[in-house]
Amino acid sequence: MTYARCRTGIFRSRPNRFIAIAEVDGTDTVCHVKNTGRCKELLVPGCTVILQAAADPGRKTAYDLIAVYKGDRLINMDSQAPNAVAEEYLRRRFPGAQLRREVRYGDSRLDFWMELDGEQWLIEVKGCTLEQDNVGYFPDAPTERGVKHLRHLIHAVEAGYRAAVLFIVQMEGITAIRPNDTTHPAFGDTLRQAAAAGVEMWAVDCSVTPDTLTHRQVVPVEL
Repeated sequence: MTYARCRTGIFRSRPNRFIAIAEVDGTDTVCHVKNTGRCKELLVPGCTVILQAAADPGRKTAYDLIAVYKGDRLINMDSQAPNAVAEEYLRRRFPGAQLRREVRYGDSRLDFWMELDGEQWLIEVKGCTLEQDNVGYFPDAPTERGVKHLRHLIHAVEAGYRAAVLFIVQMEGITAIRPNDTTHPAFGDTLRQAAAAGVEMWAVDCSVTPDTLTHRQVVPVEL
């Protein structure tokens, strides 16, 4: 996927989940943060961030904060980006498959329905921005919604569907992805239950530039 109207800024603070203060051309500017996760290891005062100018010049926040440098590594932190990248990846991996986004299953919406070779799949996408020692971890904050969706995938397999979790690692150079049992043990436990039930575990990392996010190569999921 590609972004337009991008520029750099210097992160100053994050007053709440939705906004950040970044220095742009020497002026502190209020920006919308396109990720409501904690991201404390990423948004460190003084770090360089990538901002996308809003298409609407009359919007209250002039920029969206979409990526951040952690040392030399650029990490995309736009929580809307993984589904777009996932669709690109799935269409390339499974040419000819039928895909539909945002499908209802039970009392939830799952990210993708796919029909391939006469089989129906349900696929849930998770964007990973947390990295430690070149290993990606998900989630970076407790996610009861994530646990609920995993349980739906288990039920779907029992009902005759194929199912998968697709981790989109929003950075390059990750050697593996693991559940973040320290932050949310229930998610890790349920992820392992899902794998045991037949839900497939997929992950790909991404090439990140200031104005692009592109799926790159398969990363092992270590449970």
